[in-house]
Amino acid sequence: MRETSSDVLLRVENLSLGFRSNGRVTAVTEGVNFEIRRGEVFGLVGESGCGKTVTCLGLLRLLPVAGSTVLSGHAWYQGRDLLKLSTEEMRGIRGSEIAMIFQEPSAALNPLLTIRNQLLLPFKHHPYDGSPEKRIDDLLRRVGFSDPERVLRSYPHELSGGMLQRVMIAHALLLGPKLLLADEPTTALDVTVQAQILELLAELQREMGMSVVMITHNLNLVAQYANRAAVMYAGRIIEEGNATRLLEDPKHPYSRGLLDALPKLDGATHAPKPIPGSVPPAGHYPSGCRFRDRCPQAFDACKTDPTWTEPQAGRHVACHLYPHPSLMEVR
Repeated sequence: MRETSSDVLLRVENLSLGFRSNGRVTAVTEGVNFEIRRGEVFGLVGESGCGKTVTCLGLLRLLPVAGSTVLSGHAWYQGRDLLKLSTEEMRGIRGSEIAMIFQEPSAALNPLLTIRNQLLLPFKHHPYDGSPEKRIDDLLRRVGFSDPERVLRSYPHELSGGMLQRVMIAHALLLGPKLLLADEPTTALDVTVQAQILELLAELQREMGMSVVMITHNLNLVAQYANRAAVMYAGRIIEEGNATRLLEDPKHPYSRGLLDALPKLDGATHAPKPIPGSVPPAGHYPSGCRFRDRCPQAFDACKTDPTWTEPQAGRHVACHLYPHPSLMEVR
């Protein structure tokens, strides 16, 4: 049994995940390390394809058994390694201890079942002291439905994107999990509905004392809602620390590039600067720093793997600019 400090709910250590294809195993994530503290919102940030969703699906053991494998690492949840638990033990944790809001609710929900039947399913697999019907009704009202009965009679295709997302939030919270993994919870929603969903999640997180992992490419969301954040690129965590400080003064050139690519809403005249190129696919990661082919500050040392350094207290970054003081101010 792994000892963890009392304020740490989940500690991920050296997690590497791979997929099998044509007799070969390709690493998708490599050496991922982070921890989730009790009652905090943790942002996991990066472009599409960097490994954020795969990491969280791997933690919940939801990747396809036949095509995926854990190459190394541990995921310590309250002293138990999620990656070593039996199938039955993991079923006992999913939903009741750790729940997930999936990126596409229309794909996650079964089109052949009514919302009522889908929301009742968790209660068939987990003990619950109370009335499932009352719990469902209470949560649907809590997430903004004034007429839960109409929603419960509906099939997924009869509800809008915003309504489906609210159903997914209610579904994830049915059994009162301690940790919620929210994978791009506002994808494909209009701006007004996005704001409503995020405010709702923030309110529920404070009310229930949950820890939340917010998986997103949107740094503005991290700045607004997260306590701490980690930036992921090409299957690796490359920067981690206090969310506000990370966004005010990013240390890694990739983190800086993500910020520079955002439109400015404060009247600034500077146009957004996109990062050239794209995230390399798994199996084609460059040697050394995986960002070096896109990095405007790359130099010879970047051909080797960078080590973790702590340029400021509580700030960690994997970049050869540190500890090179003469280069630290280059932008």
